[in-house]
Amino acid sequence: MPTNQASAGHLLKLIRSGQATTRGELQAATGLSRSTVGHRLDQLFHAGWLRNTAGTSTGGRPSVRLEFDARHAVVLAVDLDTTHGRAAVTDLAGTVLAEHARPLLISDGPDKVLDAVGSWFPALLEAAGVEAGTVCGIGLSVPGPVDCETGTVVQPPVMPGWDGRPVQSTLQESFARHVGQAVAPPPVLVDNDANLMAYGEQRHHYPDCSAFALIKVSAGIGAGVVVGGEPYRGIDGGAGDIGHIRLHDRQDALCMCGSYGCLGAVASGRAIAEQLTALGIPAPSATEVREHLAAGQPDAVRLAREAGQRVGEVLVTVVTLLNPGVLVIAGDLACAPFLTGVRELLYQRAMPRTTAHLTVATSELGDRAALVGAAAMVVEHLYSPEIADARLATAGGA
Repeated sequence: MPTNQASAGHLLKLIRSGQATTRGELQAATGLSRSTVGHRLDQLFHAGWLRNTAGTSTGGRPSVRLEFDARHAVVLAVDLDTTHGRAAVTDLAGTVLAEHARPLLISDGPDKVLDAVGSWFPALLEAAGVEAGTVCGIGLSVPGPVDCETGTVVQPPVMPGWDGRPVQSTLQESFARHVGQAVAPPPVLVDNDANLMAYGEQRHHYPDCSAFALIKVSAGIGAGVVVGGEPYRGIDGGAGDIGHIRLHDRQDALCMCGSYGCLGAVASGRAIAEQLTALGIPAPSATEVREHLAAGQPDAVRLAREAGQRVGEVLVTVVTLLNPGVLVIAGDLACAPFLTGVRELLYQRAMPRTTAHLTVATSELGDRAALVGAAAMVVEHLYSPEIADARLATAGGA
């Protein structure tokens, strides 16, 4: 690493990644002098971002190792779905310290929904035993396409009233209103729910998988892709919107986007809910479908397996294009019947070379996947070398 690139933020990156965890290793990795490394580490210690830990001993005095202190600040993570919301306080390693969930209609629009979310924050912080001033950022997961450069939701089919609205500033204002004006609102980062679920799953359970895909099947259907440890979003956040891939034989199925034959209109939790209701089995939403599946309701099980087959048809192309090592099924329909349907079509129609090293599984993080991913998004942004250096320069790391 060139000396001019070895700022305090870059040293932090080396420490967090495990590439260099002693002063000597940092000198060797950067080419900096002992005094310069010491000065930059002093910045990080002063900010509270590092701590010393005892290393292994080879017979003499144990070496002192440097470690990122994941408890020096917290993140507020928020996951919005079409009919419910979930929020949590996490430490910087993604450990959930307090959590809250309740019904919430995304169709009520950003002002009402984000004000409700902000009203949860004081009790969450109290339950976690932390002060509002320790919140370094807020991560928000939404069920629609997001332009991450601007933090705006872009033409979301299931989020009426959200298109182009200033979501970040609206949530910051809600934070200030409910938590208190004495605390400066933290930065807000926004991304699509499937992206964040994929990011959370990959980081916490499949960190060595260089090509990872997650399919969320709830009210709608979406995909998140992580390549080389980073979410792949496309040029403007539209990557992974597989719920609107058209099925040639279902031109009778009207999708919420206004088109006919979309995968989401045929095989989503919303679609199964409509089919169950038509059979006289009450299912107002994907949440009730999930409950029927948990109870082993025969029609729900049958329809979930058929939906898995339809999704599997599309995933043949997805897997052939991406060649992932892991494909995770998540959301309300992440159950054995749906997974069986996916596997039946996927392994039947994809080339053996494509699936030879593919693991197809259900989510390990479950309902917390988007929360964990949202927290990780905030941490990776705020402690990236450039942003970390800016924070150290302007606010002493606070």
